Amino acid sequence: MRVIAMKLSGKRAVLLCGLLLILDVFVRLTPHAPNATPIAASALLASFLIENGLLAGLVPILSLAVSDYFIGAYDWRIMAIVYLALAFPVIFRQYLRARFSAPRVMVSALTSSVVFFLATNFAVWCFGSWYAPDAKGLLQCYAAAVPFFKNTVLGDLLWSGILFGGYAAFKFVQAARLRTLAHPVTHTAG
Repeated sequence: MRVIAMKLSGKRAVLLCGLLLILDVFVRLTPHAPNATPIAASALLASFLIENGLLAGLVPILSLAVSDYFIGAYDWRIMAIVYLALAFPVIFRQYLRARFSAPRVMVSALTSSVVFFLATNFAVWCFGSWYAPDAKGLLQCYAAAVPFFKNTVLGDLLWSGILFGGYAAFKFVQAARLRTLAHPVTHTAG
């Protein structure tokens, strides 16, 4: 079975955004491994399914804004980079729509993890006061973040698998149901 994007719009798109927002905020506000949240995976799924790219990009931004309201804020420049890095997966919209497959979802998730790691840790080094403002400080910053990177990769892959696997299962069941309705099985008493 070939799985294609639904290209949701209107109320269905808003409903999906709301469901992803609830999932993202819930996971972020409950105990979890650092950086192992569904936010990047939600951005990937939203960009794949929602017709309006701007609306899809709002999913990670709103998820972070709502959960940061409860968690607390930090340096606005670092926060801006975090928000942008978690909205980055939206750029895979056409790549995933062109030929949806598990390997393409994995490549998108892994690339998103790498971009998040590189961008956010550069921001921490650049705008924070924890590391010396030289090449050695930058390397120390990235080295200290490696355990978090492992969690980011595992979280992005796991949540992408759950969200896209759930979508593929939904489409499979929907297609089977439509085939059954189109060709009902009739039984005769024998």
